[in-house]
Amino acid sequence: MPNKPDKFGIKFWLASDVRSKYLVNGFPYLGKDETRGLNIPLSEFVVTKLAEPYLGCGRNITTDNFFTSISLAKKLLANKTTLVGTIRANRKELPEIAKAKKDKMTRFSTKLYKSENCTLTIYKSKPNKKVLLLSSKHKNMIIEKNTKLLPETVTFYNSTKYGVDILDQMAQKYSVKAGSRRWPLQVFYNILDLAAINAWILYKETTHVNISRKYFIFQLAEELRSKYREDVENTSIPLTKIHTTDARKNCQVQESCNRNR
Repeated sequence: MPNKPDKFGIKFWLASDVRSKYLVNGFPYLGKDETRGLNIPLSEFVVTKLAEPYLGCGRNITTDNFFTSISLAKKLLANKTTLVGTIRANRKELPEIAKAKKDKMTRFSTKLYKSENCTLTIYKSKPNKKVLLLSSKHKNMIIEKNTKLLPETVTFYNSTKYGVDILDQMAQKYSVKAGSRRWPLQVFYNILDLAAINAWILYKETTHVNISRKYFIFQLAEELRSKYREDVENTSIPLTKIHTTDARKNCQVQESCNRNR
């Protein structure tokens, strides 16, 4: 994906909780998927698969412009799930003003377009830049009374868009990854890093102990290592007694050896 730090590797599709950064679902991108229909876009398939365990629970999903579309918003809304996300200007369903590079909008101005299920926000953040936001969550719009006149949808998106990015930064800051050219091992390291983050979040939520992730990882490693060492120490291997004889043996190196005479 563009503007991402990793230029190569194995892609993982992830979904995380915006408050705790807990990884709620994820799976690797393996190319063509036989379970995806021919008419279903990849972006729509990924979001619905990640959100499948939580559909019908009244949740909201925040996405970037790779995933956001009106068809996805309608599909999620049918399952009691709302969508908020930036949307690309080249989408067919958008009005012409959203696609136009030049317009008469002044800076910090907002235009709203509403349909039966979705709201499109066009916000002029810079003189030559527009922010396009699609939302099935917001019906009535509130504009903040500040210098930037931010609409409610932009404020909500800015507060919920960093979940997966922060999770990825956390996994890279403290990692168990070692140098290896074997991709299965790298995938295992990645899963182990994400599992350690989830364990740290659960530990803090259940014990209410404010512990740093660095110290928690050290403590976790010691706990895992101590269990292994106990098993090794408690496993006794019986010693086999070796019986020796005083009989003379022939030399196995050379047949004409003096020892064989």
